[in-house]
Amino acid sequence: MHRIPRRLLLAALAAMPLAGRAQATPPVRILVGAPAGGTTDTMARALAQEMGKALGRTVVVENRPGAGGNIAAEAVARAAPDGTTLLMSFTSHAINASLYPSLPFDPERDFTPLTQVSSTTAMLVAHPALPANDLRGLLALARARPGRLNFAIGAVGSSIHLAGDAFKMMAGVYIVNIPYRGTAPAVQDVLAGQVEMMFANVGNVQAHVRAGKLKALGVTSAQRLPSFPEVPAIGEVLPGYESSAWFGLFGPARMAPELARRLSDAARQAIATPEVRRRIEAEGATPVGNAPQEFAAFVHAEIPRWARVVKYSGAKPD
Repeated sequence: MHRIPRRLLLAALAAMPLAGRAQATPPVRILVGAPAGGTTDTMARALAQEMGKALGRTVVVENRPGAGGNIAAEAVARAAPDGTTLLMSFTSHAINASLYPSLPFDPERDFTPLTQVSSTTAMLVAHPALPANDLRGLLALARARPGRLNFAIGAVGSSIHLAGDAFKMMAGVYIVNIPYRGTAPAVQDVLAGQVEMMFANVGNVQAHVRAGKLKALGVTSAQRLPSFPEVPAIGEVLPGYESSAWFGLFGPARMAPELARRLSDAARQAIATPEVRRRIEAEGATPVGNAPQEFAAFVHAEIPRWARVVKYSGAKPD
């Protein structure tokens, strides 16, 4: 019988615990249903490193764009509830429940809400040539010219699209939607005066507003923004109007309560750090970091709220 050299045996024994630990703690993947570089992706990457520190393991971001976030959501819905596969989702998670005639998952039953990461406000902006300088002037103009004013729409079925349709629904005005393949070309055509107006995330248009290239008529949040105190909340003119977008972290359904709590705590600790808050705020968003029960109740209320607007708009999946 051949004897294994003692130095090789000791080396093998020393390596075994490390290999065992590596196998026992695979990285946590945060799936993102949007391309790299977008706001949802930025939110996930802002969380990943700090969450990894809190959990004591690697957290990576994996982009799976398409179908309004449904591709990534389905993958997480079908994943094992072991905490290794999470979802960074956005407002479309609630919108898609009514926008798509059939989904391969249930937006509530098939997920474990962990925390709302942030919320974002949209701004109604117009080309300077529009002969209306405030919301009341715009509504008077729209009522005098039904179907002759246009909204640029960056993505059909998005929260920004539906923010505009909620505005029209509550104001009782007819403004034509002009769809685009993305926010950037929509903003460019409003800047050029090809389209009169659009709703856009504040982060996408604030520089143009400050430069006087676009005029801001209102914001979709319930209150005015500290960064634009002179711009009214649309709800000041249309009582009850509010349309903020959001980003949130989910796990698959049937996660053990202790595991869900640990993941939620790690995410909320990350959101509270100055670096993550800075990155979220740089996107024109407000950090949230609420408890899982609060986030679950929020999502539950969002689904019927958006369903009413989707029905009014007649929007179909792009």
